[in-house]
Amino acid sequence: MTDATVDEPEGPKKSGKKGLMIGAVLALLGAAGGYYVTSSGLLGKAPEAEGKTADNADAGDAIDALPDVGFVDLPPVIVSVNSGDSRHLKFHAQLEVAVGHEAEVEKMIPRIMDVMNGYLRAINLSDLEDSLALVRIRGHLLRRIGIVVGEGRVRDVLVTEFVLN
Repeated sequence: MTDATVDEPEGPKKSGKKGLMIGAVLALLGAAGGYYVTSSGLLGKAPEAEGKTADNADAGDAIDALPDVGFVDLPPVIVSVNSGDSRHLKFHAQLEVAVGHEAEVEKMIPRIMDVMNGYLRAINLSDLEDSLALVRIRGHLLRRIGIVVGEGRVRDVLVTEFVLN
């Protein structure tokens, strides 16, 4: 049997600790820089400063007041959808109204319903099957209702029921 000898490298051993130390130092510098940028407000608000002002800094966590709005309920609408078979859309919504304008908007409900019926009856089935259909319908209805009741009275259209049979 022969004795096998392992050839050992003739140069100095490299342990790789130098690269590991440089990486650790760079990681610490990056973390410190990121903390400074976010806490100083260069990138955005610092989490400690959100919602606090000089008046309520001692009050602890501040809760923003709810917006001063009212809601006007619209009657549910059932319309047939333009398709080959008989499909129906049941739609129910409420209007978010600026305070003080509820009575004015309620007085205009017949015109609002007329505009809403006209728009919903013109929608095709392919328009309703899109994932953004509800967002698009809300936008169109808000624009049309704003024209009917006047700008600034209705803030949003809140869809409470949207069923396609």
